[in-house]
Amino acid sequence: MRNPFQLLREKSGRSLATRLSLWIVLFAALIFILALGFLFYVSRGAVRDEAIEHATQVLDNTVLRVNGILDGVRIAADNSEDQVYERIGSPQDIFALSRSIVRNNPVLNGCSISFEPDFYPEYGRYFSAYTENVGGEILSAQEGNDDYQYFYMDWYLLPKLMMQPAWTEPFMDYNPNAIYATEVIASYCVPLTDAGSNFIGSLSLDLSLDWLSETISAVKPYPNSYSIMIGRGGTFLVHPDSTKLFYETIFTRSLLEDLPEMDELGHAMLDGEAGYRSLVMDGQPSYVFFKPVPSTGWSVAIVCPESDVFAGFNRLRRSVFLNLLLGLLLMFLVIARIIQRQLAPLGRLVSQTKTIASGRFDEELPALTRHDEIGQLNSSFAEMQSSLVNYIDELTRTTANKERIEGELRIARDIQMGMVPRIFPAFPQRRDVDLYASMTPAKEVGGDLYDFFIQDEKLYFCIGDVSGKGVPASLFMAVARNLFRVVAQQALPPAEIARQINDTLSEDNEQMMFVTMFLGVIDLRTGAMDFCNCGHNPPVLFSGADRPAKARFLDSEPNTMIGVIPGFAFRGEHMDSLEGLSLLLYTDGLNEAENLSHEQFGNERLFGTLDARPFADAESAVEALKDAVAAFVGEAEASDDLTLLCLRIKKV
Repeated sequence: MRNPFQLLREKSGRSLATRLSLWIVLFAALIFILALGFLFYVSRGAVRDEAIEHATQVLDNTVLRVNGILDGVRIAADNSEDQVYERIGSPQDIFALSRSIVRNNPVLNGCSISFEPDFYPEYGRYFSAYTENVGGEILSAQEGNDDYQYFYMDWYLLPKLMMQPAWTEPFMDYNPNAIYATEVIASYCVPLTDAGSNFIGSLSLDLSLDWLSETISAVKPYPNSYSIMIGRGGTFLVHPDSTKLFYETIFTRSLLEDLPEMDELGHAMLDGEAGYRSLVMDGQPSYVFFKPVPSTGWSVAIVCPESDVFAGFNRLRRSVFLNLLLGLLLMFLVIARIIQRQLAPLGRLVSQTKTIASGRFDEELPALTRHDEIGQLNSSFAEMQSSLVNYIDELTRTTANKERIEGELRIARDIQMGMVPRIFPAFPQRRDVDLYASMTPAKEVGGDLYDFFIQDEKLYFCIGDVSGKGVPASLFMAVARNLFRVVAQQALPPAEIARQINDTLSEDNEQMMFVTMFLGVIDLRTGAMDFCNCGHNPPVLFSGADRPAKARFLDSEPNTMIGVIPGFAFRGEHMDSLEGLSLLLYTDGLNEAENLSHEQFGNERLFGTLDARPFADAESAVEALKDAVAAFVGEAEASDDLTLLCLRIKKV
């Protein structure tokens, strides 16, 4: 039995039309393969570059979030060190201070204030005031004994040997008398010294790594990607295979197999480098993106299999080559039929243009050598086809990029809006506080912020406006808001809160970004308010339910912006009572809102809106201002973020 190739060869020997059709198709196939091969080569590089950029951004954001929490622990330690020295003469106060540190810093898992053997003779050889947060319950214990000699532990020896604050490697709390002995923690340890700079003990703040594992493991730029984190010795601290945690290092496979690329990756991560490597992970080619966690010696990596990175590219390539084969087969049949029937060139052109009009833009037009009107028409169609294909390709790429950017910005907006309180009434269990806030970014993401909370019968609140717009401003806003929440929970006055936030944001501020802020603390028992204005718009006092009054600015000293001058001494101010009045805080998206004629909303319209009628509550005042701005701006595009916060302190 003869195979199909023998039949085709015999037929081609008898038919000139078949031979010519085969030559044309083979030549066209060669051209298409060369052109598509080059196109896919360039496209693959573009897909890889985009994947590198995307994964790098995801990794940067993850490390930034981790650093934010670690910075909060360091700030808590700095704020607590002086308090230890103040209470060192009273051992029982040391226990109370340990409980206070844990209670005032929800991010902490525990706190140890430990001293050298026999430091307090009346307590014996051991004295270590340990407090732990167990499911919201604050528990304290003396953790030193003959079974657990704490002064041989890493968290005690590390600050003693280095005589400076340091992070320990994460470890399983193996103290047999610990309150909750199965926790994986990392400790930030500060040495305690006497007047002669001699080591007398250690202040250790414990941080549970459960949050860190969840945060890092949730990072998945692609469906099958996963994240790992190693410690200073290369030990796996985070890994999808839990059997490797704390028992294997990144060099374990290199010791068993000849894997120089894996060994080089491990050394790069331990050396604190940032970048990416292309190597085989778990039997499949992958890209590994890594970056250090500053001041800890840890390093985070994201493993992205190439099959995930190029999944869409490979599907497109298979589809294109399949369509190419089908197109070539169709071309062969059409050309053979045309030659056999000796159709006129015009009929062939009409047939091919109909095919193109149906959407098959890769269909090849006949190569005519005629120079009459038909030949010119054929050339014009070829030019139109090429322009149309290029236009559609460009439009497809542009649309895809736009959708990707819009999708990322929508996610960023959701994350940003989720960082500020949005549930009102803010304190439904209290009748003495009426507070409402609203934030409307001018772009997809913005740089405004606000926050508030009640602690020890005091209302802490702030509003701020970051310089600039877009993603950089939103990231700076997130850091500033988290710093306010961490520092304010230390029960500090507004000026001190501003100073600590300023000192932190001023460090390594190469972009010279800054934030204007108004910070206040209201004693709910007396109505008195302490506040500090850091270059922000002055708040407005206006009529309340009990004290009718014309709207006016709150007198305040304008300190400098936060993040500009390290060590700046901020000045705080005091107001005897806010009861019966309403206080409005806002950003310049209110008074500087512009209409189509470039007129600004201004302070007069602001005061006029607040004086126009009494407002039943804070929400109605905020909504009235938003409506007034919307009516004034009309069809004009918003030029800045609009954030409003209104509060009243009422007598109960």
